[in-house]
Amino acid sequence: MTDTDKILVIGGCRSGKSSHALQLAEGMGPRRVFVATCVPRDDEMQARVDRHRRERSDTWRTLEIPVNLAEAIRAHSPAAEVMLVDCLTLWLNNLLLQTQDPPRIQRQIDDLAEAVKTAPHAVILVSNEVGAGIVPGNRLARLYRDLAGWTNQAVAAACDRVVWTIAGIPVTIKPPFQNTAP
Repeated sequence: MTDTDKILVIGGCRSGKSSHALQLAEGMGPRRVFVATCVPRDDEMQARVDRHRRERSDTWRTLEIPVNLAEAIRAHSPAAEVMLVDCLTLWLNNLLLQTQDPPRIQRQIDDLAEAVKTAPHAVILVSNEVGAGIVPGNRLARLYRDLAGWTNQAVAAACDRVVWTIAGIPVTIKPPFQNTAP
């Protein structure tokens, strides 16, 4: 890893992606910024947020950025050795609560990918893979699934490394595994 790596950690629910991203970031220097995108709207979600806070040491600076993610990366990455964004699918949910206009959201996705690519220091992003299941039965759920897929593709393209987590096991999928056997 370098001090400018851009890493996407992606996986299903409870796959270990947030824990793995935190472990990666802890080894990248003492100036750490955690960007939380979740807006807790019920007690259960607040309990999840509280648990995630307890998992981080007091060496982290936490920013709560539900929507303006690209701007936050541009503003805060120069002073941080690593930024950890958790998570992109909650960010997308927040965008959908503001607008259900796909071109407007796509501009936000593109802006995010550019901010990640040009950040002067390491950025680690966490996202859910939501496209591996059935086709949702309603328009809004299909829009969310599609936008999540496009977000993950755009951010993965902007990143140096993509790690898929499954059952607590991180598997690097970008760059692809190179078989060195004859």
